[in-house]
Amino acid sequence: MATSKENGKGNAQKGGTGSGQAPAKRGFAAMDQNQQREIASKGGQAAHQKGTAHEFDSEEARRAGQKGGEAVSRNRAHMADIGRKGGESRQSAQRAAAAAKNAGNRQGDKES
Repeated sequence: MATSKENGKGNAQKGGTGSGQAPAKRGFAAMDQNQQREIASKGGQAAHQKGTAHEFDSEEARRAGQKGGEAVSRNRAHMADIGRKGGESRQSAQRAAAAAKNAGNRQGDKES
């Protein structure tokens, strides 16, 4: 009995998972970004003309943003990283302001 690899119908033909290569891009994925954008734009325009396109009102957009913010804030490591970066940025800004203030004081001492 022949295996699927021996008769040429192995995984490499379907998705390339066995060979370590990604499958070849076909159809929409193979197009350049400008072509994709044009086609997507036409689809959006058609949906608006047909009346099936969804448009957010301000309340719905607020709820969606709140939901996204809640989802992000559940990731404690991500929030800690954000806080750390903010603290570092604030601390460096305070140091720069203190250095500028001290530089001004030193120049004033020399002139007297």
